[in-house]
Amino acid sequence: MESLGSLSGTPWLYVIVSLSILLDVFVPILPSGVLVIAAATTAAGTTAAGTTTGDAVAMASSVHGGTHLAQVISLVVCAATASVLGDMVAYRLAWRGGDRFDRAIGRSRRLTAAQERLGAALTRGGGGLVVLARFAPAGRSVVSLGAGVAHRTVREFLPWSALAGLAWAAYSVSLGYFGGHWLGTSWMSTALSVVALFAAGSAAAYLVRRPERRTAH
Repeated sequence: MESLGSLSGTPWLYVIVSLSILLDVFVPILPSGVLVIAAATTAAGTTAAGTTTGDAVAMASSVHGGTHLAQVISLVVCAATASVLGDMVAYRLAWRGGDRFDRAIGRSRRLTAAQERLGAALTRGGGGLVVLARFAPAGRSVVSLGAGVAHRTVREFLPWSALAGLAWAAYSVSLGYFGGHWLGTSWMSTALSVVALFAAGSAAAYLVRRPERRTAH
């Protein structure tokens, strides 16, 4: 938290967060969500720490609060953009190496079923599955690679990828910001926010797998 606090308001913070999110599609174990939450918590905690009594101090706090709110908005835009870029890189790589990725996916019944549901959802224009998968563990990787292997068009995939990235970024940053604003910059606020993020991921994974369970029954 101290390291992120020292980077708050500098371009390095956005660089670190962006790289983590970009690589997360290929290495799902990277703590990109935790980094986003911690960065938002730090910004919110700095804003809350500046509030004291006095007109002059209140005015200064208002200015600082507006600055940190701009940082939070920038963090959302940065995280969403990095998410979409990572999705498109994985999508393009899978498109070009379709046979190899297709064989890898074909070895897993779960991945094959997920790919089939993704294709059906995109064909119907119901890309809500892409948004749900963005919250599920490794769901982003399956969706992006599956869309490339299946040669889905950019017009079918990109809008839903953008919506998924924005929804995930806004949710993660909101957790960190409000947790830090209410509880201050502490491990407790970050931990509670991370738990809420994992809870959303578990719920998303359940909803994504639900059609597969119905088919099995």
